[in-house]
Amino acid sequence: MAVWAIGDIQGCYGSFMELLEKIAFNPEIDRLWVAGDLVNRGEGSLETLEYLYSIRESVEIVLGNHDITLIAAYYGIKKSNPTIDPILESPEAKKLIDWLRGQKFLHVDYTLGYCMAHAGISPEFDLGMAMEYAKRIEVQLQSYTVEVWLKSMFKKGNKYFDRGATSIDIDKYIVSSFTRMRYCYGDHRLDFDQKGAPTEALREKGLKPWFECENRKEIDLKIIFGHWSTLGFHHDTNVLSLDTGCLWGGELTAVRIDTVRVERVQVVCNKVKGEILPPLKIQ
Repeated sequence: MAVWAIGDIQGCYGSFMELLEKIAFNPEIDRLWVAGDLVNRGEGSLETLEYLYSIRESVEIVLGNHDITLIAAYYGIKKSNPTIDPILESPEAKKLIDWLRGQKFLHVDYTLGYCMAHAGISPEFDLGMAMEYAKRIEVQLQSYTVEVWLKSMFKKGNKYFDRGATSIDIDKYIVSSFTRMRYCYGDHRLDFDQKGAPTEALREKGLKPWFECENRKEIDLKIIFGHWSTLGFHHDTNVLSLDTGCLWGGELTAVRIDTVRVERVQVVCNKVKGEILPPLKIQ
């Protein structure tokens, strides 16, 4: 048995299948973690969802911003586009959307020593808070009032975590931090505008990657996340970033997480055969 974590697929079904073949993934004995953004922009979004649904007993998924947008498009809250139209037009649309609505915002595995959220975990949250708040929005996404709730989630939210805010504003902060976060200021205010790689110029403005934010709440598990293609692969004692920009001409990355030293496998988007890279040293 092997446990593999994979970064943002975003509908790149061909590369996804090539990567699974490269790691010899067997859903009957192996486990797969997917760090969100399963769909959108890639040409095989429907096929990606259909495959993941078919192996649903062997996969752990956290929802990303593009997955939330797909659900919103199903309810007519957001506009569709040509890459997700096949999902919405499929006779299996309701089944797939209902399955997506049942997925997590945070996955935790104490035995392996990892947790996973699409964009990461807010510097304001310790692990207990993150688990509580993830469950809070999972319940909302699965409720019969999901359409009303989702409409509110796409309105401008607060960049600060404020326990005294309205319930909807707290939910917006939770959803945004789990699915859209990249940078934060020293006061833990999140910045959702900057999308590029970390630079000294940004640091001089007080902007740091969320996982480097001063006085970030301590989380004993290593955090797996995606979402940040311009950051790319990043591995240190606290985090493991897996979005390596397959959609943008980069690679699709898998990392084996049930071994002492992680094994990284990548497949490049132009279908050049991926290769198993040497074991990684933690920075």
